[in-house]
Amino acid sequence: MSQTRGRYDFCIGLVLAMSSSIFIGGSFILKKKGLLRLARKGSMRAGQGGHAYLKEWLWWAGLLSMGAGEVANFAAYAFAPATLVTPLGALSVLVSAILSSFFLNEKLNLHGKIGCLLSILGSTVMVIHAPQEEEVETLNEMSHKLGDPGFVVFATLVVIVSLILIFVVGPRHGQTNILVYITICSVIGALSVSCVKGLGIAIKELFAGKPVLKHPLSWILLLSLIVCVSTQINYLNRALDIFNTSIVTPIYYVIFTTSVLTCSAILFKEWQHMAADDIIGTFSGFLTIIVGIFLLHAFKDVNFTLANLPLSLRKDERAANGTLTTYDCYNHDEESSPCLGEMQSTEGVSGRRNGSLSAF
Repeated sequence: MSQTRGRYDFCIGLVLAMSSSIFIGGSFILKKKGLLRLARKGSMRAGQGGHAYLKEWLWWAGLLSMGAGEVANFAAYAFAPATLVTPLGALSVLVSAILSSFFLNEKLNLHGKIGCLLSILGSTVMVIHAPQEEEVETLNEMSHKLGDPGFVVFATLVVIVSLILIFVVGPRHGQTNILVYITICSVIGALSVSCVKGLGIAIKELFAGKPVLKHPLSWILLLSLIVCVSTQINYLNRALDIFNTSIVTPIYYVIFTTSVLTCSAILFKEWQHMAADDIIGTFSGFLTIIVGIFLLHAFKDVNFTLANLPLSLRKDERAANGTLTTYDCYNHDEESSPCLGEMQSTEGVSGRRNGSLSAF
């Protein structure tokens, strides 16, 4: 009976996690569209500390979409381990990339399609080899976990690093270094996942008729979640306003997933009871996702399709004779590379920053 129940919970958690990725991936596009509209109006940008986006309905639509995704994600953590739910966030990267090609004119080439496929395969491998977390069924057990010295040290380091990035590094390098704001969102997100997991346990106990509202940990987790999510939204908006969506999304996924996996391993001791093949499979799946995301976005400026493949092979043959190099075709400027006009459309590179965003 317990095995059947476990499979049922697994399926529910899987469906909720996939739904969450769809909503969250779409929210990036809606928010970006809203921020671009504000930029055209000349309003103070979110990257400069402005809050004009609060009057933009597209931004609110994106926020609601993200809210729906977070609710589904919240529920998924209540049914499945964090190491299963979090890697499926790669689907939000795929959704964001596909929608960006339609609504933000960010082209998805052959490399991007292969990257999407690799991300899906990597997510599948991680799901198959996902570690089983220790059973935590009550708030008292969760309180004991949160008080573990290893987690206390981890949480303290996260808070210290976040404060340094917010008050010291951010004002100096936040406008030019994409990692600053995204790192703040990601490491804080690891703590928010722990809060979500604890609140999921509290809700289960509440439905069971237990007086969880009188337990101080319930309110501590709720307040901590509000602070963490507010911080994430603020700095994610800044990153989206300054940098390209297709760059922000994958970097955020990689750092956030790494932070959550680390936090979950420390909090629930998931890796202690894993077989060697599962450990290798989990890391292999995660690295496959990273490679897929790299292919998805690193070659966006190369307009390469299956139709160009025979042409590329012919150029390789010419390169072997010392007359032309494939590198020249893809990396040199139009003036110095006679073959670039054949390989790129007249619309030019579509994956660069939009409009006045290049000013940053």
